[in-house]
Amino acid sequence: MTVPPSASLPSPAPDPLRDPWIAPMRQALDEAARAPGTGDVPVGAVVLSADGTVLGTGHNAREATGDPTAHAEILALRAAARTLRGGRRAGDWRLTDCTLVVTLEPCTMCAGALVLSRVDRVVYGARDPKAGAAGSLWDVVRDRRLNHRPEVITGVLEAECAELLTAFFRER
Repeated sequence: MTVPPSASLPSPAPDPLRDPWIAPMRQALDEAARAPGTGDVPVGAVVLSADGTVLGTGHNAREATGDPTAHAEILALRAAARTLRGGRRAGDWRLTDCTLVVTLEPCTMCAGALVLSRVDRVVYGARDPKAGAAGSLWDVVRDRRLNHRPEVITGVLEAECAELLTAFFRER
């Protein structure tokens, strides 16, 4: 059966779990697009307050800085902590009530930092079957043995996040 050109197909139902995170993920994608300029893998991250205010951003900068810990998530968490230290929660390193939005599933180092920083929620785009520690290979962020377990939301703009990485590695 063919569909006449004038017939419109129903649009997909909204996904209440992922839809609020599309705009912040686009911000993370914009941040990720800055990384290849220095030879870094295009991963971007944004930390949001409970009201959606951007507290910190980061993109991979290991090649740019020579720092093996300069992952997008770590840099965004550091920036958010500095913002809070200078604002309403002076001296407090805890990022409670905050959400980290990142284009690629966090690795074990970043997952550990998310737990230690006490973020309430982690939202990521593309899965990382080789090094992911938020559900793919490991699940550090939801390990019951740890004292804090953030909510995890996956697959937000997954195809766009994955394509950015695929294009980067294809060129290499």
